[in-house]
Amino acid sequence: MPPTTPYAGKFSSYSNNNNHPQPHSPYRNGPGPKPANENVYNGAYSSAENPYDIPQPHCSYRSSSVSSVTAKEHHYNSSCTVSENPYSSPRPHSPRQHSTSCPGRAYRHTSSSSGSEHSCRNNSITAKGRIYGHGVTASYGEMCYHDNSLVSASLEALIQHLVPTVDYYPDRSYVFTFLLSSRLFLHPYELMTRIRFREVAPKLVQLLTEWTETFPYDFRDERMMRCLKDMTHHVARGDEYSWRAMQQMTQRLIKRLSALGQYEEAVAALNAACVGAARFPEKQTGLGVLIALSLVVLCLQDRLSFIGPEEFIQTFAMKDPLENHKGFFRKRKTSNLEAYVNWFNRLSYLVATEICMPVKKKHRARIIEFFIDVAQECFNIGNFNSLMAIITGMNMSPVARLKKTWSKVNTDKFEILEHQMDPSSNFSNYRTALRGATQRSETAHSSQEKIVIPFFSLLIKDIYFLNEGCASRLPNGHINFEKLWELAKQVSEFLVWRQVICPFDRDRRILQYLVTTPVFSEDELHLASYESEGPENNMEKDSRRSLRSSLLHRENRS
Repeated sequence: MPPTTPYAGKFSSYSNNNNHPQPHSPYRNGPGPKPANENVYNGAYSSAENPYDIPQPHCSYRSSSVSSVTAKEHHYNSSCTVSENPYSSPRPHSPRQHSTSCPGRAYRHTSSSSGSEHSCRNNSITAKGRIYGHGVTASYGEMCYHDNSLVSASLEALIQHLVPTVDYYPDRSYVFTFLLSSRLFLHPYELMTRIRFREVAPKLVQLLTEWTETFPYDFRDERMMRCLKDMTHHVARGDEYSWRAMQQMTQRLIKRLSALGQYEEAVAALNAACVGAARFPEKQTGLGVLIALSLVVLCLQDRLSFIGPEEFIQTFAMKDPLENHKGFFRKRKTSNLEAYVNWFNRLSYLVATEICMPVKKKHRARIIEFFIDVAQECFNIGNFNSLMAIITGMNMSPVARLKKTWSKVNTDKFEILEHQMDPSSNFSNYRTALRGATQRSETAHSSQEKIVIPFFSLLIKDIYFLNEGCASRLPNGHINFEKLWELAKQVSEFLVWRQVICPFDRDRRILQYLVTTPVFSEDELHLASYESEGPENNMEKDSRRSLRSSLLHRENRS
């Protein structure tokens, strides 16, 4: 079988939050984070016990090694040039043999080749190859390879390549990549119905286990659950061991989906409960560090752990025509990703609220300096998302206009932090710092040194522009699998960062403050800012008068 992936067996490890043994996976090589002993959400939900605690039935995989992923900056253009891949396979494999004609495969030419040369031998089963410069391009039916990596194929060929046979099982990295990005072309339910399994029960269980563990949220669709139930009945007719494995897999899946539902309900309840006046924690030694550590706990143990890898792709994937129908599985397919983006916004508004609330100038200055220290600690830990949220809050106009307050603040550290997150040159300073944190994580011996929490909005933006800047289909109708490899690479990096065990204890009081303290709206922030330092010109005076009238009207209506 020619290698289907430049990553073949070389994805970095990741896991979900748990302290149970993990089934062997191409994306994991270590235990996951421990579940929290106490939760900030007052019992609204508990950190889910990992549903993947029962080993898979033994099935042979191709031998593979695990190597670290090094974050790279990507530049996207219309030609869709893919950067050199660090996961290139060391040697080719023999092509997969089919009893009928080989599913379509094509080959990629170098940039110097003309469009007319980009063809495929649909009627030929024999592998064909050409040498272009230092690379070798070959086609096997309708699947095309360059330097032993799959670069394009027809959709049907890719689906058939996913299906195991008696003597074949696809590379795990191919399984991850195709299951992740196939939703750009068809709904997961359509993919499930187009997969035809033969009498290979252990390998059927193996593939479905990878699917349900890596993309469990696909099975919120009750049609997917019906398919899974039908396959369980099919397996039960011939292989008792595989049937038991299917039963265990289904139980773990249901447990995971139940935990997700509880988490979403808890987040909704928290958003509805945030009313009243903001209350800053009591002063204590090292409070800034404690808040910075609690921000990591919130990210790793709560928020990030519930984001499914497919949510990055589903932000721009084709819509399910039934997605507006009622039912358990009709929930928004990117809700957990959106919840984390909303958490960023909440933290920014919390910082701005705390700064604008005090009446005295010296108190406002102290709070600014306090949050600068928190931001510094976030940077030291590797929590770039919280760092950027704090900087954003301090740069909001109601805070930035407090000139008398800022005059009392030593801004040297703040300016350094702003420089690190400077958006110029496509956030080049931040990307350099992120690469450094990633390299530290790869060689770290402690959990704290392994922490990398990226600036999340920029990560989403990078994936979005990768999708927009590269064609999903080539002129010959083939799927551009190079693009799919690159999407999988970026998402897998997130999974590596997500799997780190959080080494910090949960401080319930601080966590409660971070997630439940009400924050001002934008209008309320502006009005509080004007109350702290009066308007400096007629425009600000008119703005204050309008805000007072508007807020008074809202209070009377409520």
